[in-house]
Amino acid sequence: MSTNSFGRVLTVTTFGESHGPAIGCVIDGFPPGFAITAEEIHDELMRRATGQSRHTSQRREKEDVQILSGMFEGKTTGTPIALLIYNTDARSRDYSKIASQFRPGHADYTYHHKYGIRDYRGGGRSSARETAMRVAAGALARKYLKQQLGVEVIGWMAQIGDVVCDRSFDADAINTNPFFCPDAARVSELEAFMKQLWKSGDSVGALVRARATGVPVGLGAPVYAKLDGDLAAAMMSINAVKGVEIGAGFASVAQKGTEHRDEITPEGFLSNHAGGVLGGISTGQPVDVAVAFKPTSSLRLPGKTVDSEGQPVEIITTGRHDPCVGIRAVPIVEAMLALTIMDHYLLHRAQCADVPQQLPRIPT
Repeated sequence: MSTNSFGRVLTVTTFGESHGPAIGCVIDGFPPGFAITAEEIHDELMRRATGQSRHTSQRREKEDVQILSGMFEGKTTGTPIALLIYNTDARSRDYSKIASQFRPGHADYTYHHKYGIRDYRGGGRSSARETAMRVAAGALARKYLKQQLGVEVIGWMAQIGDVVCDRSFDADAINTNPFFCPDAARVSELEAFMKQLWKSGDSVGALVRARATGVPVGLGAPVYAKLDGDLAAAMMSINAVKGVEIGAGFASVAQKGTEHRDEITPEGFLSNHAGGVLGGISTGQPVDVAVAFKPTSSLRLPGKTVDSEGQPVEIITTGRHDPCVGIRAVPIVEAMLALTIMDHYLLHRAQCADVPQQLPRIPT
């Protein structure tokens, strides 16, 4: 039984550990004849990479991706695409003192009990290092969606701790600062906030939003292949995620039906509280998702735990860690959104490509 793969038609299988020799993925089901370069993938990887600012872990990986298969003369062949990245800046010695201790808030305890063995170096397989391969695979999906369908995927930081980042929204500002913040006026406040947080030794969570525009009507399926259901599962599979919203999400609890329902006119929908999905199937409106990330659990502040013998101990996690893992999560959320939409597009094309258009598409 495999639990390291996702997707139905477009399948991505990742492998490797945080402090192993390499990480990688195999992308199966990607259409043939599509041009992609290692440089394009690398550009996306560097958006996610650590060490890009003083507000993230100072681990500095080169993120040089090797395309091992599935390409010929610069184009995909329709066969499995294998990508590999060697780990070049892992410091396993940072974890030697806690090899027999369970870090609170981490997967140490559960991995130990499930498998009877665990890789304590940076969390091994449970490390966010694995998400680099999701971004690598997502680079292919994002380019395919844009060129073939005109679908654009964009993500941004909506909140760090109690600091709301997107009350004012400028898409052009997102990639001009280390926080992926769409409001350039808030960057200095975030800089000061993160500086104080670093000094305190504590951490905070974050809220990341992402949107896909230009999504065709009809992606998804009833009951067990719902687009929003698969999106929720994709986002929850990302490390440190504790909540996912589609459209209005939890805010819909307080809405009246007359407010929440997205009324339709010949000119288009009057709102998008459903987040671009009705009955598990895309409406053609923007697909909106919000993802909540918990605070980093690796802290230099002492905390209580037990060791592998069940004895109480005090733990201090040394090494290089993010005071807010959500800062690097924007490209990951974008990648999972793009991969899920492309997978559903290929699924829809396989089943319904010959279905005639019965109704005019409602403008969005």
